[in-house]
Amino acid sequence: MPFRDLTGHRRLFELTARAALKRTLPPSLIFSGPEGIGKRLAAMALAQVVNCLAPVEGDACGHCTACTRIARGVHPDVLVIAPGDSGSIKIDQVRDAIERTAYRPFEGKRRVVIVDDADALVPEAQNALLKTLEEPPAASTFVLVTSRPDVLLPTVRSRCQRLRFGRLSPGEIAHVLERAHGYSSDDAHAAAALADGSIGRALEGGSEDYVRARDAAAAVLTRIATASEPRSRLEAAKSLTDAGGDREDVARRLRALASLLRDLGVLHSRADERVLANADLKPLLARLLKSFDGGRTLRAFSAIDRALDALDRNASPKIVADWFVLQG
Repeated sequence: MPFRDLTGHRRLFELTARAALKRTLPPSLIFSGPEGIGKRLAAMALAQVVNCLAPVEGDACGHCTACTRIARGVHPDVLVIAPGDSGSIKIDQVRDAIERTAYRPFEGKRRVVIVDDADALVPEAQNALLKTLEEPPAASTFVLVTSRPDVLLPTVRSRCQRLRFGRLSPGEIAHVLERAHGYSSDDAHAAAALADGSIGRALEGGSEDYVRARDAAAAVLTRIATASEPRSRLEAAKSLTDAGGDREDVARRLRALASLLRDLGVLHSRADERVLANADLKPLLARLLKSFDGGRTLRAFSAIDRALDALDRNASPKIVADWFVLQG
């Protein structure tokens, strides 16, 4: 999949593709950033750019034999190292890749070694990489893909140019969910709002779970917006626990509440509304603004952090839900 078909990170992709085509790309790279945002796909797109037989407008064509074979994972000059059943990357895997890079590419222009989940490299494997990263073979590029770059040895990090990938916007995630995963518009926006910038996280739960979580969150905010008596607020808490009080379900609904409150903060500050995670619920947000001023919004958002922390420490989901509605 060429860079142009990937979602987000446009400026980073443009600069990377341009450097690859001009042959000014550093031979050792770290692609770092949160999980599920497309780092591995970007590494494969880079492998296509450097080996494409007919580049188009500063990017791989995506259709030549080199591009299609890389996309299918069968190109002999694109090696992917990934954790095995043990969850780690062993020294033998690294040694095998290093040995293959000692020779000229078999059929491509450049050999590309992609180390996926590079933080899973055992220390011995990282040490085995050091000399190669410091003096990489002339026709090889190493790309270490990781969401935890600090786990890598400082000596490994110092030998690589680091490219930082940020979180995707809710709109970008919703677009991918609709286009590539068959989500309806409502389901896609609900999942994207709770994904924290990660397509991978958006796909972890069923779309119905996300829709229910956001609906429950909206119901809670609507109920407590004007409710002053504790009894009325505690009635609202039932929307957080009506799935039986399951811990993960309550946490998901609390994160949906945080997403809605974050959007209220955006509207209060008159920031660019394109950053709204729940743009499709703007009419609801506008109504809630009348009851949630900046101070109340901030207090409620802070209370959610404490509620999620309490859940992590094994507090009762019902007690947590009751506590939150009394704070908000």
